[in-house]
Amino acid sequence: MKERRVPLPFKPPIAPMLAKLAHQLPAEADYFFEPKWDGFRCLVFRDDDGVELTSRNERSLTRYFPELIQPLSEALPPGTVVDGEIIIAGRHGLDFDALLQRIHPASSRVDSLAAATPASFVAFDLLGLSGRDLRQLPFSERRRALEESLAPGVPRVLITPSTTDRNLAEDWFSRFEGAGLDGVMAKSATLPYRPGKRDMIKVKHERTADCVVAGFRWYRSEHVVGSLLLGLYDRTASLQHVGITASFTRQQREELVDQLSSHRLPEAADHPWLRRDGDDPATRRPGTANRWSGTRDLSFEPLAPELVCEVAYDHLQGDRFRHPTTFRRWRPDRDPRSCTYDQLDVAVPAELAAIFAGTTQSLTDTGPRRGPS
Repeated sequence: MKERRVPLPFKPPIAPMLAKLAHQLPAEADYFFEPKWDGFRCLVFRDDDGVELTSRNERSLTRYFPELIQPLSEALPPGTVVDGEIIIAGRHGLDFDALLQRIHPASSRVDSLAAATPASFVAFDLLGLSGRDLRQLPFSERRRALEESLAPGVPRVLITPSTTDRNLAEDWFSRFEGAGLDGVMAKSATLPYRPGKRDMIKVKHERTADCVVAGFRWYRSEHVVGSLLLGLYDRTASLQHVGITASFTRQQREELVDQLSSHRLPEAADHPWLRRDGDDPATRRPGTANRWSGTRDLSFEPLAPELVCEVAYDHLQGDRFRHPTTFRRWRPDRDPRSCTYDQLDVAVPAELAAIFAGTTQSLTDTGPRRGPS
């Protein structure tokens, strides 16, 4: 007798449900809390013909993570749609740089990286199961169904930890930061799944740093400032490019043109980020084209490293800010040379395995595991 095929409850792609930023976790009793993963958001569509991975912007990720196809086929029954995050766990926590390297046009390169730095999938919501659309069910029921339907013991397919204990969630917020998780998610127990809507809550880490302003970029094609280029001095007294800040109103962008004019340098000037023969190749410099920038103009206007500003940031990725920072204020009282990495609040490294309390394997292992409820 021919086995009955199970259709998907709806076809890909769809937009994932999003979150709005808050400064603290909700105090109401009907919330579930989860660690906020720093990876590629991904919806998994599993039917009888295989697995399709789609991104937050509804594009296919399938070809970039071939090592996940077989595990997801084993872990999920046909006709199932799961929301989650693709991550790569390195020796020092989540490795977002390794994820970025996967978006490569050459299949041979992708296959090589898949073998060298294999990815994992962390599931945190169930949208469809065995052909049934679950999106209108409350989150508490979808979470229970996720735990019951995901096959245990499949390598690299995980369920995110979840708790209704706000005190435990606050502990996660601080304790697991060193592993690369950048906050905590909060989801109402009664919440349906609403694609593209910001109905979840995210609380992210934020701290401040004083940085040297050593360059800027113009805003699009207009003659106003788009972003300030930030630097910090390392232990060898080299000024490293660590990120940008671009959180300005139109009026502020116009005012910055005059404010920066007396600090601008000609391209031929001596500047730590204008490469010259014999320069230290270890110095991080802005303006280098790569496969992520495409044809985007990354040129910048050099500034004498004389100005200091305070910015808010969420966390570091290696030796730079993971996301664009938020401008807070100018610091004319600070000596630019005092703006070093030593001022940064760097989290103590934490074991990713600790997030999955009660399991016997680390996240980088390939043996059986199942996330706790």
